[in-house]
Amino acid sequence: MKSVCVFLGSNLGTSPEYAKAAQALGRVLALRHIALIYGGAKNGLMGVLAQSVVDAGGRVVGVLPGFLKAKELAFEGLAEMYEVDTMHERKAKMAELADGFLALPGGLGTLEEFFEAATLGQLGLHAKPVGLYNAQGFFDKLLEFLDHSVSQGFVKPPHRDNLIRSSDPARLIDLMESFKPVVVSKWYGLGKE
Repeated sequence: MKSVCVFLGSNLGTSPEYAKAAQALGRVLALRHIALIYGGAKNGLMGVLAQSVVDAGGRVVGVLPGFLKAKELAFEGLAEMYEVDTMHERKAKMAELADGFLALPGGLGTLEEFFEAATLGQLGLHAKPVGLYNAQGFFDKLLEFLDHSVSQGFVKPPHRDNLIRSSDPARLIDLMESFKPVVVSKWYGLGKE
């Protein structure tokens, strides 16, 4: 894995532990020579992660829509910056550049980006790892909800199991690097599964 796309908050959240988690991930990425692909902003956890990668000697690539760049939100230590027109183009470019995806604590945008990457994997449109960095148990309730979705017949167990998760950044990257997706039909009752 040469690059990973990280989805995370443009805010810091209420706990200083989230920023510490972002810093720890940044150090792991730089140490393993894995480029950070992300939304290109300097604010919130996004900026903390990018700065941590740069401080540890790593490479940071940003993808930022022009309307956000115009608000002077771009991180200044980027090795490369891709300016796009829309949020849809941003996600497509990040997906093109990345060998895997992971999410840290964040809001609606983080969740939307994470679930799009997971859904594209479920549909067989990529075979890249998709993970959750469960810092401070941030995603515990989401993981419980996904288990509920499995029990109610809306998510197949292999699709749930394809989602990598760990509260340790080095372990998370290990799991992503050794990822082999389980491929099953997405739809119940339609043909072979």
